[in-house]
Amino acid sequence: MKILLSPAKTLDFKTKLPTDRSSEPLFTDIANEINRVLIKKTPKQLMELMHISDKLAELNWQRNQQWENEKELRQAIYAFKGEVYVGLDAYSIPENLLDFTQKTVRMLSGQYGVLKPFDLIKPYRLEMGTELIVGKTKNLYRFWNDKVTLAINNELFEGESIVNLASNEYYKVIKINLLNTKIITPVFKDYKNGEYKTISFFAKKARGLMTRFAIEHQIEEVEQLKTFTSDGYAFDEKISSKTEWVFTR
Repeated sequence: MKILLSPAKTLDFKTKLPTDRSSEPLFTDIANEINRVLIKKTPKQLMELMHISDKLAELNWQRNQQWENEKELRQAIYAFKGEVYVGLDAYSIPENLLDFTQKTVRMLSGQYGVLKPFDLIKPYRLEMGTELIVGKTKNLYRFWNDKVTLAINNELFEGESIVNLASNEYYKVIKINLLNTKIITPVFKDYKNGEYKTISFFAKKARGLMTRFAIEHQIEEVEQLKTFTSDGYAFDEKISSKTEWVFTR
């Protein structure tokens, strides 16, 4: 089983690391290629391109300018800081489960394409939905879709399933028809005002919680995820389909 996650906009490069294990991103050279496009952008152009504040644009302009000489590296699973990663709580994953984590979790990335948990990354911000022209492609979806899809396909062994816990923005980069496997997308809904609704803040954290659940129980068969009950969620068979599993609370 492979679990797909989105990255996070917010980064943490300061918290003390629980391990020094690391790996090299598959698409490091391509990440550098993307930087050679970004480094030419002014702070104002970054602000308009990424729809961010002038303060964030200045920060990311500085990151782009010092990319080649950047010595500050951190494993992706510890670098990303957002609601998904609050639920995952990577810093507390026991040492004996790190190998399983590395084998199971994959993070999609606008800068790096796809990352293993312990791949070392540099500080960056580049969302997959950015209309960045790289080479002959007009956006990052077209730039990455074949590369990312092939990379994931090459890792799958026969019969291995994919659990899509990434956001729609990131999941869209994958050419689903080219993946030779079953894909399950868990959906998390809260009961509010007489109906079940997906509330983004809670759903993001639940994706991290489910990933943590899979790691702690070393789940390899996707059907076992139906036993997930963290934070009050439970599998609701009545409103689920074969490929979209709904967890409600």
